[in-house]
Amino acid sequence: MVHIEQGPIRPPSEASSLLIRVTRNCPWNRCAFCKTYKGKQFSRRSVEEIKRDIDTLATVTEQVKQISWDKGWSGRVNGQVVSEAGSRYGHLHYHVAQWLYYGGKNVFLQDANSLILKTTELVHIIQYVRNTLPSVERLTTYARADTASRKSTDELLELREAGLARIHMGMESGSDIVLKMIQKGTTAKQLIEAGQKIRAAGISLCWYIMPGLGGREYSREHALGTAAVINQGNPDYMRFRTLSVIKNTPLHEMMQKGDFTPLDEDEVIEEQRLLLASLEGVNTTVVSDHILNLLQELEGTLPADRDKMLGIIDRYLNMTLKEKANFQLGRRAGIYATMNDMQDQNRYLYVEKLLSNIESPEQLKIALARMRRQFV
Repeated sequence: MVHIEQGPIRPPSEASSLLIRVTRNCPWNRCAFCKTYKGKQFSRRSVEEIKRDIDTLATVTEQVKQISWDKGWSGRVNGQVVSEAGSRYGHLHYHVAQWLYYGGKNVFLQDANSLILKTTELVHIIQYVRNTLPSVERLTTYARADTASRKSTDELLELREAGLARIHMGMESGSDIVLKMIQKGTTAKQLIEAGQKIRAAGISLCWYIMPGLGGREYSREHALGTAAVINQGNPDYMRFRTLSVIKNTPLHEMMQKGDFTPLDEDEVIEEQRLLLASLEGVNTTVVSDHILNLLQELEGTLPADRDKMLGIIDRYLNMTLKEKANFQLGRRAGIYATMNDMQDQNRYLYVEKLLSNIESPEQLKIALARMRRQFV
């Protein structure tokens, strides 16, 4: 069976991207909230290994297109070709067929910190992807702030000119207190320096923010510190990824010991409001494209959509306790996508029936936490 290496994750916004692994796992691997790479050793893949995978992907691409020709679709990849590729050959062909189905334009370089490679090597890899897979128009990757801050602007320019279009970065928080507490291994200063260099090089920057990460102890510091870093880094995108404390992580141990108190749903939303209200002078697009975010409709581009987004938050906060309970359960159960869905009487009454089986606010809190953990 044809095989290439692929890592465990990619950003949700890269769902249509072809995955190419250039490093294995995470070189830091100590963040208190994360267990994605726990127990796994970081390593750099050799350029030759990576090129062999890219060559394999080119071969698989031609095999998928041949299925289309055999079926009479003249090389066009549709849903039937995707299904046939998977059933005939397996996962890799299915993945490549899906990529072609969505246009075959985007590539995501895995794993957690591809920028740790030598710039000359990464430039060579990017160029090889574009030469070997000529339909590719856009390459993106993850990077850590401490690594990106050590790259010179000239190095980042080289990467952009080679074809690196966007860097996804787990900022999590801009508060040094919170960053130290969660053992992130980066500082607010490094985040700002990395962000400014990346933007100066013409590479799109996407920062991931984790509402609730400071707990009740540092919620205000988390919101204000994060806003202060965003104000100086001015990323193209900031994406909310609401915290869900995962078992078998240091943060979970802190919670059990009473050193970390998770926020409830209302406190998370209030924290998001403080953060958004504290942003000034940025042209940043806010995205809430993750199932863990209670208010997935909380999206817009600053500064034009500030009032709209604050209005969405205030609409929720002004609900009665009964309405909030209904919305929280409906969202976590997948019945509602937005607050407007509560206006559907059938859905609303169905959620009310579910609520009737929950005896107390504390039981609801436990049920909501259990539901959130299903998506981590």
